[in-house]
Amino acid sequence: MNFKDLSEQLEQYIIERRRYFHAHPELSFEEVNTTKEIAKELTAMGLDVHVYPDYPGCWALIKGGKATPKSKTVALRADIDALPVEEHTGLPFASENKGVMHACGHDCHIAMLLGGVKMLLSHKAELAGNVKIIFQAAEESCYGARYYIENGFLDDVDAIYGTHIWGDFDSPYMNFDNGPRMASCDNFQIIVEGKSAHGSAPHQGTDAIVTAADIISQIQTLVARKNNPINPLVITIGEITGGQRFNIIANKVTMKGTIRTHSKEVRESVEGWIRNLIENIAKAHEAKATLLYEPYLIPVINEHETLNSIAEKAAIKLFGKEALGPLAKMMGSEDFALYMEKVPGIFGFVGARNAALGIVEKNHNDRFTVDESVLKRGAAMYAQFAYDYLEAMTSSNL
Repeated sequence: MNFKDLSEQLEQYIIERRRYFHAHPELSFEEVNTTKEIAKELTAMGLDVHVYPDYPGCWALIKGGKATPKSKTVALRADIDALPVEEHTGLPFASENKGVMHACGHDCHIAMLLGGVKMLLSHKAELAGNVKIIFQAAEESCYGARYYIENGFLDDVDAIYGTHIWGDFDSPYMNFDNGPRMASCDNFQIIVEGKSAHGSAPHQGTDAIVTAADIISQIQTLVARKNNPINPLVITIGEITGGQRFNIIANKVTMKGTIRTHSKEVRESVEGWIRNLIENIAKAHEAKATLLYEPYLIPVINEHETLNSIAEKAAIKLFGKEALGPLAKMMGSEDFALYMEKVPGIFGFVGARNAALGIVEKNHNDRFTVDESVLKRGAAMYAQFAYDYLEAMTSSNL
């Protein structure tokens, strides 16, 4: 089975759906109308749609015509939330919601999966198992997927496939490389407590700002000297607040930051490294430093050879070997990792950049847009991967 021709027949539907959702973006946890529109589409296709009373997003199940009680179930995921960005693309279908924009391409993911569902339904009788589809809210929050997992979405799922449209990757290439693809994401807060005094008499206080400055400087030595340089590690402090007045020694400073790495081992160590460093620096300043650590996401790692092989062969079957292009691993994060933590998963990328058309801005930019000719490819990959996975699992009796 090859879904290429069918994807070309559905191209205008996929593009139209992308443009509709682009014009009507909603922020994380607020995707109420987006969910209603998706549910309406799925219902029109003849599917029973599962929605939640207290959470946006929805899912449905395609029961394959050749499925048996022992058949596998593969899940396909698209995220649906937008970003708090004021759009400046000038597109005729630009955001109608001021200050909200699909600047990360989730509008494309919705449209591609809707197209993929149509393709699978047209060959439902041939499916050797079941396909569970999910339109997930709040990916940009770093933990939107957790709700569905906690409410049993993965309980009957054997594998899951996800993909991302990417503005730093040329169209029409796709990538399903093995190994680390995106980094973990853990956030932290450091609270430094000192003692206030008059700015003219610093010896009578304990300066929380000076202590915080020392911590900011020294925390990068963890990256440069504590971490093995072959393991990518980023520790960023992006927010700092403190002090009461220009002539008062500050008694408190709060810093917030994030940590990214591809290594599960490094991820498990960083919290201890930071805690030890800041407590001892604070002690040297006769201050106190407290670390509040928030683990969020493991790295996205394509570590299941069978799934990786099925995805790459599916892309080649659809569009030839030239469809696959190189894409370096990156330090951004994806809450698709939460699914991969529970079941085997594969995460790929669809290139959206086309310099000849002036489409060059990256994800999260207020002028981000995509080469829409690749959307049918992303849709075909959803369908082809699901179909081929079920065939492979049946053939191997796994």
